[in-house]
Amino acid sequence: MVTLDDIKKNEAIDSFIRKGNEYLGIIGYTEHSYRHINLVSGLAKNILQKLNYSQRIIELAAIAGYLHDIGNVISRNQHGISGAVLCSNILLNMGMDPEELSIVISAIANHEEEYGHPVNEVGAALILADKSDVHMSRVRNEDRSTFDIHDRVNFAVKESFLKIDNYDKKIIMDLNIDLNICSVMEYFEIFLTRMTLCRRAAIFLDCSFELVINEAKLL
Repeated sequence: MVTLDDIKKNEAIDSFIRKGNEYLGIIGYTEHSYRHINLVSGLAKNILQKLNYSQRIIELAAIAGYLHDIGNVISRNQHGISGAVLCSNILLNMGMDPEELSIVISAIANHEEEYGHPVNEVGAALILADKSDVHMSRVRNEDRSTFDIHDRVNFAVKESFLKIDNYDKKIIMDLNIDLNICSVMEYFEIFLTRMTLCRRAAIFLDCSFELVINEAKLL
């Protein structure tokens, strides 16, 4: 069975990840390299571990998390769909079982809020893991005077935690935001659709979704 370690050793995958992040930097997007994909991979794995899914499904979530942004090497637009197509041939050539491949590529294709849906457990975990990575370390623009709203919102987030409460069936996104940089309203201005998708993903996993900002429950 194909593992996350196998994925990380694949030269084509590594090249696509590096170049995709490079291209996003050129057009002004936040960091989408190893820090982000390793964090999302680990969070997706942790979500399903805490909810007592099988070891293989947990491994597939880790794989999908690592690969989810690979389509950025083609274009930022609809990168989930292009990434799923890229991964399909690569993973088949690596010997991944077609049933497992179907789970991984559908999760990748559906992780963006513009058109995505939690179509399986792996996809639901990927959505929650990806959308919870809002943090100042992702901002690449060094000139604060030229920050757009995405830079400002990310730069304002000092701490971000995704908490899984299996006993009460809750998934909680807990953020600490510097309100001198970004208001809570600005956060919702660009992230409301993401939070809606997170709520749908949590429901797919038989959980409720809560958003806590500066110790205040907002959702």
